[in-house]
Amino acid sequence: CGSPCIGEPCKSKLINMTVTVEKNELALIVGAGQGLSASLTRLFTSRGIKVALASRNIDKLDSLVSETGAITYKCDAVSPGNVADLFNRVSSDIGQPDIVIYNASNRVRGAITDLDPDSVLQAIKITCYGGFLVAQQAAKLMVPLGRGSIFFTGASASVKGYPNSATFAMGKFGLRGLAQSLSRELHPKNIHVAHFVIDGGIKQPNDLRVDRGSDGFLDPDNIAKTYYDFLRQPRDSWAWEIELRPWIEKF
Repeated sequence: CGSPCIGEPCKSKLINMTVTVEKNELALIVGAGQGLSASLTRLFTSRGIKVALASRNIDKLDSLVSETGAITYKCDAVSPGNVADLFNRVSSDIGQPDIVIYNASNRVRGAITDLDPDSVLQAIKITCYGGFLVAQQAAKLMVPLGRGSIFFTGASASVKGYPNSATFAMGKFGLRGLAQSLSRELHPKNIHVAHFVIDGGIKQPNDLRVDRGSDGFLDPDNIAKTYYDFLRQPRDSWAWEIELRPWIEKF
């Protein structure tokens, strides 16, 4: 991991002549980019939640950092040492994360007879194994405290294996299995685990894909609102999974 960009520490304020330290919630988004992660960052910071962003390439996040005040950390999510160091540095620099979101994924398309085994292994590690490493470190912090949220971003491939997409199906099916298992293990410990099936294309800035008509792509800002709604669910009615898709998308 490289050196993090450190923001200003929390400031104290006087309330009724008593000095208190204002503590905001902290969200850590791993596998951050300019799409859904950016929408989550904007929404969270607008609600007073501090955001730390982890990525192998933090330079692409410069404009988002300038806009939101998020803090960036360079990290390879498939390295156990990198992930452990990430959580240690975030906890030391800002505080222990209250919300951890795993947003990283990778795919290799092609016929099963043509796929390169090494490329497939790396893609599965990014899509699934990295989610395990991040969730493990999050749980180590959250279980002793008895609170927290761990969210995973899934895809159509989490529930449907498409032709020539075996790699992505393996990775996303595995990530969903991880989320389901952890929800059953950690919900009774007051750790909210959730998996979001994004069943459709997410709208991108300056999208050049063929127009699919009105609301044919998922708006990342609207997806982010669903993550926030899950974050605020009362624990007597927690959900562990939801599927989001455009109205024209086939089931």
